[in-house]
Amino acid sequence: MKHSKYFTIALIGLSLTFFSCSKNDDDDTDDDTEAEETTVGVATPVSAFDEFNSDAVTVSFDGDEITIESNGVPNHTSPYWEETNPLYIEPVVAVALTPGRIGGDRSFTLTVSTNPALATVSSATGLGPIGISVTGVPIFNDTEGPNRPIEEQIVETFDYAGAHNGPSGYHYHVESYDVPENTVLSHDDEKLVGIMADGFLIYGRKCDVLGDHPTDLDVSGGHTSATQHSDGVDFYHYHIINEFYLGTIIALFAGNLQGTPSSIF
Repeated sequence: MKHSKYFTIALIGLSLTFFSCSKNDDDDTDDDTEAEETTVGVATPVSAFDEFNSDAVTVSFDGDEITIESNGVPNHTSPYWEETNPLYIEPVVAVALTPGRIGGDRSFTLTVSTNPALATVSSATGLGPIGISVTGVPIFNDTEGPNRPIEEQIVETFDYAGAHNGPSGYHYHVESYDVPENTVLSHDDEKLVGIMADGFLIYGRKCDVLGDHPTDLDVSGGHTSATQHSDGVDFYHYHIINEFYLGTIIALFAGNLQGTPSSIF
């Protein structure tokens, strides 16, 4: 299975605070890192990887490991593209844009188990990528810097995909918006969103088995059930939690990782 693509950064003629979103090696993400696995994992459905953008992502299998490599370049429109790019559009959601444009020499690699297992202790997420989406764009958590949660000024920089630029390039923080321009991304549905750093898949707010929002999610949005990719086999996975985080936005992932995370580099 293959996939591949990339990022950059530019300025959109607006004066605003430069937001971080980048990983700081001095950040203390929590005491709960290095969690120890205690359960036997269920194999991640291979068919889920067919959903990933083949122009941005390469998926490879080696024994009991899966490696996901991405250049971070999405397959949807955004005002963060260069204006000469066919996918460039005028802002339909963003009020202001952070410096930077999509493109450039970026890469993200995640290697996880083919059978990810729950851990005895969950792991807090830090700054920087905590997952890779189906479009190839990295998933970030609900903070914008050390001890800095997403706030209204930051929300105003998100495009309809729930993304903006930062030092590490274009990345998602929140669920995409329900606008006509959104023809690719999950919005209040059961679509696959991506894979998290602990190897568990993440889906939209709805459960395919129920056709509705699940009510048995743990604090991280996880539960064990079948999905559209698992041929009736139950396995642990995440959902975007159906709760407003700030105003009308919903964070993609605001909890701890329930498995043992690998680094995305």
